[in-house]
Amino acid sequence: MRESYSRVPRTASQGYAVDLSAFLVAWRTTSLPDREVVDALVHPAHAGPSPALAAVLAHWPGSYYWSDEPDGRHLVLTRPLARRRERWAPHVVLFLATLYTITFAGAVLAGGIPYSGPLAFFTSGHPGYPGFLHAWSTGLPFSLSLIAILLSHELGHYVVARRYQLDVSLPYFIPVPIPSFIGTMGAFIRLRTVVSDRRQLLDIGVAGPIAGFLVALPLLVLGLTLSHAATPEEGFHGLVVYFGGAPQIPLGDSLVSLALRRLLLGHAVTINVHPVAFAGWVGMFVTMLNLLPMGQLDGGHILYARLPQWHQRVALAFWLLIVALGTLWIGWYIWGGLVLLLSRGRLGHPPALDAQRPLPASRRLLAWAALLLFVITFAPAPFRI
Repeated sequence: MRESYSRVPRTASQGYAVDLSAFLVAWRTTSLPDREVVDALVHPAHAGPSPALAAVLAHWPGSYYWSDEPDGRHLVLTRPLARRRERWAPHVVLFLATLYTITFAGAVLAGGIPYSGPLAFFTSGHPGYPGFLHAWSTGLPFSLSLIAILLSHELGHYVVARRYQLDVSLPYFIPVPIPSFIGTMGAFIRLRTVVSDRRQLLDIGVAGPIAGFLVALPLLVLGLTLSHAATPEEGFHGLVVYFGGAPQIPLGDSLVSLALRRLLLGHAVTINVHPVAFAGWVGMFVTMLNLLPMGQLDGGHILYARLPQWHQRVALAFWLLIVALGTLWIGWYIWGGLVLLLSRGRLGHPPALDAQRPLPASRRLLAWAALLLFVITFAPAPFRI
């Protein structure tokens, strides 16, 4: 091991004394505010693990996993400390507010509520609006679909982080009550501690995009089956969406959306997308944005976990790429600025507690899967306006 301490990895679980010292060659214990992390080099006779070690590990009051390293087989054990009490009220309020604003956007998309200008949400998005319940209900297919995608994405991160005994917040949703045909700026969670190693970082980073994609894909398929051909306006082709009866807004294709619309709708020149299909398309768009390999986006976490020495250079290259793509869609300029703002002008990544621990082969394959997911959801010009 790189370093060892004399502190014995010993604890108690439901009255059972857990003492691992007899199975170990050396160990190192790191105390953090939310947990203790034990990096233990297992004696070769017990690295199977042996039945005796397996019986003791069954009583370990936390999580653990194995790591094959040059000096032998390691156990990485986490012993949780007192968990902070989560305040649910802000998360519930933001979730309900976001559901409200997304439903309003969906109602405008479905034609249930007319779009009367920048203040439409405040003039039409309240219970005093004539026929409010009926008008509002027309937005539910879009809002329930989109909120399911966003929630699954954030819960993917949350569940994996909690599995590793990390201090992580519940999801924060961001409502947007101003003119928007989405009604939200997405959601995020806060990881309030340092990850133990690059394996944890990769697992947490990739879990959200995969979970969101697995929900968005069937919704996109369902929505496209409910969509229909439309008369093209101003030479636009492909997927288009209407917002409040305005002219068609063309949507850019990713490989996924292109393949699905060709498969399900043949060679229809222009397709007026159903609100459920638009929610699925937005889910693909959100997946792609999060997988951009820079800063502390999900893609940045994955890149740092897989190739920490290349992170800074690759992140800068991709940031320059999206700025160049701003000639196709002005939103890329905004996204590039947001990434710099959120990362305080730095595209680098904070280190893990043990950045030297190697990634297992399964996680290297998972990183390739994340790259493939980014490629098939990437749209150079998401909105062709």
